[in-house]
Amino acid sequence: MGGIVEGKRALVVGVANKRSIAWAIARRLDEEGAHVALTFQGERVEKDVRKLAGELGNGPVPVLPLDVMDDAQLDAAVAGAADALGGIDILVHAVAFGKVEDLGGRFMDVSDDGFQLALDISSWSLKRLAVRVEPHMRTAGGGAIVTMSYVAAERAVPGYNVMGIAKSALESIVRYLAWDMGPDNVRVNALSAGPVRTLAARGIPGFGDMVDNAIERSPLRRPIDADEVADAALFLCSDLARAVTGETLHVDAGYHAMAI
Repeated sequence: MGGIVEGKRALVVGVANKRSIAWAIARRLDEEGAHVALTFQGERVEKDVRKLAGELGNGPVPVLPLDVMDDAQLDAAVAGAADALGGIDILVHAVAFGKVEDLGGRFMDVSDDGFQLALDISSWSLKRLAVRVEPHMRTAGGGAIVTMSYVAAERAVPGYNVMGIAKSALESIVRYLAWDMGPDNVRVNALSAGPVRTLAARGIPGFGDMVDNAIERSPLRRPIDADEVADAALFLCSDLARAVTGETLHVDAGYHAMAI
């Protein structure tokens, strides 16, 4: 029996290492029959991403360089993935960045440059990728785009600062893209994951406290892991979610629902 995304062609942007949520999603899509292409940013992570690509079992995995701030690389990565896979049905956007000095401390101290950089990379890059995958999804008769958010898009999380603003913008972009791309049967959704112990998360000041707080106050009273986020992404990328678009789906053990 085939998987629930059997034969789908997925471009996964944002894999950095084996602990990243993007990698968990790529692996889950592969397990359920999708043909996956991966991207990497910079030589520092290229070796790790290529090694991970070798662990996927559903056909050769294109591995393409991509800096989401570089128009030429955006064009080349999307075109290269489409050529290698024979099209694109799924886009996973798991890209975020904020300057260390703009995380922690007071939001009032965030720099103008830091604000612009965080929004360009963490939010606007979704729109820039969507513009490029749209023709391929239109040709395919539809598609699914999934991006990664966090509860700080809805509530102030002290210390998260500029990234909270970026996630708010990201969720708004999801809704506008859903409207624009809906007539071509392209669905656009966000996953608002609870704190997951990734390597990138270690750079967030007070991250351990964020995890402990989520465990204490979430209805399920436990942490979540990357595989649980990947399962939710798989659902949104599959035909099981064919009527779901413009949505932010929380995968946080219910933490977002609580007022305490």
